Amino acid sequence: MRPYTICLFALLKGCTLTQPDWNGTSGLNLPKTWNNTEPVNKEDVTHGWIKEFADSQMEQLVTEAIEHNRNLLAAAARLEAVREGTIISGAARLPSISVSGGGSRSRSQVSGTSPSVQIEGSQVSLGASWEADLWGRIANLQKASIEDFKANLADYNAARLSLAANTAKAWCNLIAARQQMDLASKTLDSFKRNYRITERNYKAGDPASSSLSVNFGRNQVASAERSLISRQLIIEDAKRSLELILGRYPAASVESRDVLPSLGKAVPAGLPSGLLMRRPDILAAAANVRASLQRSSAAKLDLLPSISLNAGKSNSVASLELQDLIQNPASITRNLAVSVTQPIFHGGRLKARARQATAQSEAAIATFSGTALQAFREVESALAREQSLATQEEYLDTELRQANLGESQAYRDYAQGILGILSVLEAQRRAFNARSSMISLRNQRLQTRISLHLALGGDFEPDNN
Repeated sequence: MRPYTICLFALLKGCTLTQPDWNGTSGLNLPKTWNNTEPVNKEDVTHGWIKEFADSQMEQLVTEAIEHNRNLLAAAARLEAVREGTIISGAARLPSISVSGGGSRSRSQVSGTSPSVQIEGSQVSLGASWEADLWGRIANLQKASIEDFKANLADYNAARLSLAANTAKAWCNLIAARQQMDLASKTLDSFKRNYRITERNYKAGDPASSSLSVNFGRNQVASAERSLISRQLIIEDAKRSLELILGRYPAASVESRDVLPSLGKAVPAGLPSGLLMRRPDILAAAANVRASLQRSSAAKLDLLPSISLNAGKSNSVASLELQDLIQNPASITRNLAVSVTQPIFHGGRLKARARQATAQSEAAIATFSGTALQAFREVESALAREQSLATQEEYLDTELRQANLGESQAYRDYAQGILGILSVLEAQRRAFNARSSMISLRNQRLQTRISLHLALGGDFEPDNN
């Protein structure tokens, strides 16, 4: 049996209804482990993926976002509404008892000379009804409502997980933006010093300086000034984005640290594909399948006769109390009525509803298949990107070391008159670009690791509860 079929059966277990043909979706050749991992590594991993980054402030921000994010609060309210719906659907299996009452007062005269007579009266009616669920139709609808709640609960958990991931990403983006702005500020100061030296030497008649080198120095200063202003705007946008996620007013006032979180351990090799079984969107899709199957069965059972029991008692006396009816239920059963309803002709509505429910079940199964494939793609892509960025950082580290060495050597050669200022400025530019690229790459690796946790539905350890 293929892994995909095993996953599907595990998620849909407990459903005994006749299911639509799944041959078109269960024949997928899916792997038991991920393609972009090495052979199995038995090294333990830490529970709680947020803690993996060793950033207490990130953990605090995630907690704040979950408690105060407006969209998540709205999702929680919608989930509560769905939960109440399960109570409503379950009530259909219980007897319905109602009571109504009223009173009247009037005056009348037998003759014109006789005194008026005041007449007072009251009426209390107590009724009960119950539909016998002989075929299980009402039970099917109740089970479908419960599965709807499970699907919405999974959607809510997906929103929580996504919110945590987006908070962590926004935090890393803010720190990276601050590092880029600090780098831009230091680069501007360096360009300004070089420009002043170049301009002074040119005015002093130094043959190693020229008007071109002065113009080039002035150009780099202007470019660095523009870059710094741009970086300041980026960091303000990053602050507002994070504040919006946290449910705060976007005043760009949140403070950040100047060091990116650590990446933690490498991704464990041999991650089981069964980790996806806990992904909230897959759990929601599976619950939707089970709910649709229950509704499909209920729609077919609508074609069978239904039996309802109705009973009632009505009294109209001046002194009757409600407790008289409650304490004497036998008076109600004497008015018991049994009704049997058998659908005969409804213009094809009931059969069409049954076919519609079956088609919706097939659509839910296809949606489950698409959700599962999308989940596999997200994990495989994140793992491939993780490996690629790690390799890129190795080369970029070499590039950065060489750029720093080249910048230092250019300064020494310029001081000894071996190189002109243009070579120094070029060495500076390359070193700046390498430093900026390293900040971006390290942030990309953090973003990718967070995306991997999001794709897996949590940390690298399968739940053993």
